Amino acid sequence: MSVIQFIKSRHFWKHFALSIILTLLLVWIATKFLSIYTMHGSFIVVPDLTGMQIEKADDLLSDKGLEYMVIDSVYDIKKEKGTVVFQDPLPGSKVKHHRKIYLTVVQTSATKVSMPNLTDLTLQMAISVLQPYDLKVGKLEFVPDIGRNAVLRQKYKGKIIAPGTMIEKGSSIDLVLGKGLEAEKIPIPFLYGKTHEEAINAINAASLNVGEETYESGADSINGRVYKQNPSFSRGNSMNFGQSVDLWYKSEKKFDFKSFLKKLTRDTAR
Repeated sequence: MSVIQFIKSRHFWKHFALSIILTLLLVWIATKFLSIYTMHGSFIVVPDLTGMQIEKADDLLSDKGLEYMVIDSVYDIKKEKGTVVFQDPLPGSKVKHHRKIYLTVVQTSATKVSMPNLTDLTLQMAISVLQPYDLKVGKLEFVPDIGRNAVLRQKYKGKIIAPGTMIEKGSSIDLVLGKGLEAEKIPIPFLYGKTHEEAINAINAASLNVGEETYESGADSINGRVYKQNPSFSRGNSMNFGQSVDLWYKSEKKFDFKSFLKKLTRDTAR
């Protein structure tokens, strides 16, 4: 039988059709198997872990069938230790089961720095020296001394701390300063509308202490601005060295500081 006759035969076409059917069947089975194996069409929405303690994030991800890996840690004094600050994939992303979520968290063990020597520096210079070390000014204590606003002693938790001592970043350093030999007064600073950080810096720069801080209307140390201070600002009014200024904050998202400051500045000028 010739090749052409074989191709035209019923036997050939029967086996040819059978082979096509078997091929399609195998393709369908393989597709189904891969779909089941990879859970095609099934996904999980990644939850928002930002600000969450790593232990809580672990429980939440486990319940959803996801895994995680901490790939980096950062130092941030404004955030609680061990909390998540960044995640990849981002919240709301659709991922497969057992997908690994990569996390960046706030360091649980604080980084330490060497305490600088502030003795004999002016208050302004001492503040500038502390900033690169991620240390901040705590309570200011003024005593009679010829060196007005000069640092006489540096303290940590009530005790004198020697230069070179290792101390945690973010710690507050109390300063004992001279206030001169004659009684002098400090003009009350204008703090309205300032952020928490701006207000603290202005109070310290004026040789005064921060008193009670009250947050209202959803305000916090990040979005809050000063809308009230005690003693209140008034031209000509002054305070003694080291006295405290109490502050009240409102959220800039919920309070019209632009109109408030415009009216306040006009009334103050008048």
